[in-house]
Amino acid sequence: MVNEPAVDVLIRKLGTEEEPISRYALCTIAAKRARQILEAERNVGVIEQKAKPKELTTACEDIASGKVVIAKD
Repeated sequence: MVNEPAVDVLIRKLGTEEEPISRYALCTIAAKRARQILEAERNVGVIEQKAKPKELTTACEDIASGKVVIAKD
């Protein structure tokens, strides 16, 4: 479970005041970003390290910092 950053912060970061995103959308976006991070690590050849944060944690931190945005069609 990800406690930091808070889910409400991530929802506000990806959505707008008028049109917030759903928790389902947040989960989908975070999971997709986590898979991207995992794939990038595999391509580079990073081996598992015990002190390394999990990919989902890194994905949530990327969303909170503004590195991940959603594009509306």
